[in-house]
Amino acid sequence: MTSQPTTGRDAGRRLATLGDALGDVITSGSAPGLSFGLAGLDAATGGLHPGRLVLVAAPPQVGGSLIGLSAARHTALALNSRVLYAASGPNRADITRRIIAAEAGGDYARLKTGTLTPHEQEVVQQLRNAPLLIDDGSNLTAEAIAETVPVAGDLALVVVDRLQRASNPRLPLSGEHLPAASQVLRELARTQHVPVLAVVDTDDRAIVNLLDADVILTLTALPDTGETNVTVAERDLGVIGHARLRPDLAHARFLDTPTAAGTTAAAGVRPGGDTVPDTMGSDTDRELAAAALPFTSGALQGLPAEATHLLAALRTVLAAGNFKDLDELRVPLRALAAAGLRLPDHAEGRRLAAALHAYNAPAPAVTPAPTPAAAPAPASAVDAPVAEDSDGAERDDDDGLVPGDEEDEPEGAVFPALRILKDSVERSKMHPVPVIRKDDRDGGPWPLISEDMDGEPRWVHPDVISTRVAHERNGKRVRRDQLDVPASFGDGLMCLVDRNGSFPSACSAVPLAPNRLLHTGPLEAFDKTKAGIYLIEIPAWTRTDMPHPLGRIIERPDEQGRVWVTTPHLKQLERLYRDGHLAEPVVIHDSWTGKINESLFKPFYEAARAARTDLIKVGGEPYKNYKTRLSIALRLLWPKRPDSRSPFWRPDWRMSMVAEASVRHWTVAFKAVQAGNRLIALRNVDAAIFWVPDETAPDTYRIGTGFGEVKAKFIQPGAFIPEGDD
Repeated sequence: MTSQPTTGRDAGRRLATLGDALGDVITSGSAPGLSFGLAGLDAATGGLHPGRLVLVAAPPQVGGSLIGLSAARHTALALNSRVLYAASGPNRADITRRIIAAEAGGDYARLKTGTLTPHEQEVVQQLRNAPLLIDDGSNLTAEAIAETVPVAGDLALVVVDRLQRASNPRLPLSGEHLPAASQVLRELARTQHVPVLAVVDTDDRAIVNLLDADVILTLTALPDTGETNVTVAERDLGVIGHARLRPDLAHARFLDTPTAAGTTAAAGVRPGGDTVPDTMGSDTDRELAAAALPFTSGALQGLPAEATHLLAALRTVLAAGNFKDLDELRVPLRALAAAGLRLPDHAEGRRLAAALHAYNAPAPAVTPAPTPAAAPAPASAVDAPVAEDSDGAERDDDDGLVPGDEEDEPEGAVFPALRILKDSVERSKMHPVPVIRKDDRDGGPWPLISEDMDGEPRWVHPDVISTRVAHERNGKRVRRDQLDVPASFGDGLMCLVDRNGSFPSACSAVPLAPNRLLHTGPLEAFDKTKAGIYLIEIPAWTRTDMPHPLGRIIERPDEQGRVWVTTPHLKQLERLYRDGHLAEPVVIHDSWTGKINESLFKPFYEAARAARTDLIKVGGEPYKNYKTRLSIALRLLWPKRPDSRSPFWRPDWRMSMVAEASVRHWTVAFKAVQAGNRLIALRNVDAAIFWVPDETAPDTYRIGTGFGEVKAKFIQPGAFIPEGDD
């Protein structure tokens, strides 16, 4: 027996058999939750889970806020996942100084004077692009936080620091308003399917019990040992475990104790702390964690921040006995080992070099300390007119692949993209189906999927005249456009914005159905627990300063004016309607869906991101080879040749990934337009052109070489605009 939606007036309520629920629990892959960044606390709690409100209850000066900050740091910096830090009490300067102190091991009190050591300045540069959003605005209410979360985009965690026991007219999250605020936060966690971690500045049980959280962490200082005890209680079960932490308040952080005292087997919790069990992981896992400890503990410097976070995460999951996260970590760790880190030439550096070599050849190069700054890449390697995602707009009969592309890269390859992508999928606990059988491809949802579902825009502002001009470069025909801007736009120049790594960036959180798509028919509303393809009416779009959010999808409707879209575009339309940019809600006339997973490709994204950081500095053939293998791996998700031996055949995965890139590209451009910038062209998944008064790009974009960041060029009116090879 399987569950079916009821019909009639109560169609919105869903019933599930116990068998359905057991299947969800077994295959969801959602446990354990996000890490607090503290192994002992992870072992005692099981981590931070979507849909739950976790309350940290601690009197002043015990460090309750540092628990929230630790979870935020781990999620944003180690996992590169988006975090909203809603600060009611501490301001953004306080929070920023605490992050710098914790990450760099710097003195928090000294940082208040504005004095930074060279190492701290280096850490500051590494933190600039962290996906951590801070809201310390005045009149911060729970309702305001709840309104911000849907528009902040794919949040992995919400931290509220803090709820204040004493009433303060300037702080709505205080006094008698706390019970109502906690109800809003709890509902926010459930409706947005995100963990919400809130800090309250009291451990008074009468007050804490009024706040009705799913999980309560009560902090108690232990003067005799200098440690902090954390009592973990669940709403319906009471106390379920304990953890011990070591306060390091000078550096604005907690540390794990050598053994997580109080985390008992009787409470059903594995021992945690900083001790790595001999039975957890392989010998190479444990040796790498041990060799990295002098660097990840802060005793020694010399590792890039990303490497430090990755190796620290390895020790955390080993200490916590977290097999799932260990499996997912191995992919980016192998990429890190193959990237060739520059390590100090002392005993600890050589031991770490040997451990990385054993983890995955080639061995990192060892250079004398201090390590000199890497030389900038040659301009020809970084600025050459080669698309970041050399993954153009092939039609259904051309995927740009040739025989042999589906073969695994040889050992020692600069970036074994296909092997990493396969490994990412194989390690999922949802048992994905990477290849649809040939006998099944002519039926079901598969004939409905086409390249037109990418949603890439091909748009020029209606007041701008675009002329295609024939041109040759180095004896090769290329496409060049000339955009003639009307005088009504005023004086200015064209700003060409080129997004880096749009497709691999989209892999960080693309909504996919790992298993087969089932026919779910017309839907009264979008189900956030599902992903797939949807037949919808094309929504009306009246703005002339932005292209239609569905891009070229709207060019090929069926006879009823409807189109098939993937989950990223449906989520985008839902947000636009919710924010008042669409007049009517989306109508879903038909659907094929399966249980959603947004992290299936995340290990691949993390490995690609780590490899790019090093290879873009090297440039030349290694970087070109990296981009080529990256493109081939993602194209192989949907190979078109009948004789292809690709390890994948999932057109829905491929088109969802491309659609996610298109949605992100469109969304950032829309934010720029809303901020007052004039968009004159939007193309593909990475190219935007703005009319600007001076050589300043719209501040909604981050200039840099990393994924999601952009390069900006400025071109005088009347000049040709390069757009790649014919």
